[in-house]
Amino acid sequence: MIYDFQIVDKLQKFGEDINKDELQYHQKRVLISKEFSFDAAHHLHCYEGKCKNLHGHTYKVIFGISGFVNEIGIVIDFSEIKKLWKEQIEIYLDHRYLNETLPKMNTSAENMVVWIYEKMEESLKEYPNQCKVEFVRLFETPTSYAEARREWMLSE
Repeated sequence: MIYDFQIVDKLQKFGEDINKDELQYHQKRVLISKEFSFDAAHHLHCYEGKCKNLHGHTYKVIFGISGFVNEIGIVIDFSEIKKLWKEQIEIYLDHRYLNETLPKMNTSAENMVVWIYEKMEESLKEYPNQCKVEFVRLFETPTSYAEARREWMLSE
């Protein structure tokens, strides 16, 4: 049976068992996803509720990025997404006072998710394979999030 435990008899060797022209299985657009978290403080203006006071969150961000696979079957390496996050976006967010480091805006999840979407979209312009941000989901708490999607950004 194919699901029984087996030890690999022969390790597949590049150039013998598989060739470069076989690495790209298809030419379809594929969505990949990468998740990050950061801690930050903020407060909301013109808001009557607890969030008018300075407070913090552990945010979670999920990116959905699509593109066409390259000649070896990869859209964009997950480590490249991490590098863009670390160098272009996280520096404004992690352990920061968001009212100070983000553009002038109310630092609501709804505003922040669009800013994060735009920063990642700008960062991906240098990458091949027609990479596009399909969505960004920003969790402010484990059960509350805001989302920006490419089709919504294009229709406005």
